[in-house]
Amino acid sequence: ADHSCRDTVARLLAWRQARGERLCSPNTGAYCVAWGRLPEELGPRLVRETGQQLERDSDADWHWKGHRVRVVDGATLTMPDTEENQESYPQPSTQKRGLGFPMVRIVVVFSLAVGSVLDYALGKYSGKFTGENQLFRAMLDLFAANDLTLADRYYASFWDFALLDRQNVRLVTRQHQLRTTDFRRGTRLGQGDHLVTWAKPQQRPDWLDRESYARLPDQLVLREVLIRVEQRGFRVQEYVLVTTLYDPEAYTVEDLADLYRQRWQAELNLRSLKSAMQMDHLRCLTPEMVRKEIAMHLLAYNSVRRVMAEAACHHDLRPTQISFTGALQTLRAFSEHGLLAQSPVLETVATLLAAIATHRVGDRPNRNEPRANKRRPKYKFLTKPRQSFPNRVPLKV
Repeated sequence: ADHSCRDTVARLLAWRQARGERLCSPNTGAYCVAWGRLPEELGPRLVRETGQQLERDSDADWHWKGHRVRVVDGATLTMPDTEENQESYPQPSTQKRGLGFPMVRIVVVFSLAVGSVLDYALGKYSGKFTGENQLFRAMLDLFAANDLTLADRYYASFWDFALLDRQNVRLVTRQHQLRTTDFRRGTRLGQGDHLVTWAKPQQRPDWLDRESYARLPDQLVLREVLIRVEQRGFRVQEYVLVTTLYDPEAYTVEDLADLYRQRWQAELNLRSLKSAMQMDHLRCLTPEMVRKEIAMHLLAYNSVRRVMAEAACHHDLRPTQISFTGALQTLRAFSEHGLLAQSPVLETVATLLAAIATHRVGDRPNRNEPRANKRRPKYKFLTKPRQSFPNRVPLKV
């Protein structure tokens, strides 16, 4: 729960003391030097290996209609305001110098079945070739034939559909707000359900070379489906899904609506990373160490997901039914006390999995609450850099 180097070394010191081993120094210098020596490419490789292995080991019943569903979503993370971090990941241009924080954009591909991180990409918050789509396209080698990608309407472009379709990968996304849908046109499959043709844009984007542009098809046949939201309290009453799942009998309108609603799992996974695992604001002072810190957050996240999947298997549940925060709290408690337990290992593991399985996600369907905070901030916002304040500020008595 405490991400400081001092806490880590103190825990190691206490652990060695309890085991009767030679004590290490409480100084954090050697630990930080070791972090600096750690190869930067090791963390991302371990994240991919652990996430993809967990998906391969998952129960086949957890997959959607025989497809491995991958959910893609993006977020932003902040870090300490140092010159090195600002140079690599500049703060938004709308923030004044000295009042903002360097910001990195992260795009993550999650497994819908088990929630693990399969791959991720990092980039600047703004600038050329730093958007979510561009970072996502750098991870296309992750996908294989018959995989299914689930994304929000930011990915509803001809280019993403064409690049994935070339690999025989299906895509389900919400229609982009700037594109008009007319169900009177195209091939009718049912009410509010038809096939239409999207033409390749004549203007080649800067990120696509001429040869790759020429290899893409001149047009794509896509399926557009109107989804009506029957539940009261939702902000959106109806929306259009676009997909390359063409068969209206194998993939009904209701099936697609239920699948797209599960896209929210990506938002919940990002919330677990940013809130429960405290990845929202990073601690390291250089870009290289920031990237290592992100990788270790994701690796720890995949480790928790592995234990959640084991608990789900042993107790006839799905991983999405188990609370990530509850699993994390239980693992922390066992990591602190389980090492000193006298009970057999198998008995301890069984107790751990049973405890995790009891922490179910609250069943709150169609909940309607305002997106607002009740708690007020204690202090005013900083309006000018701290360096511009005098050394001593008189205190109010």
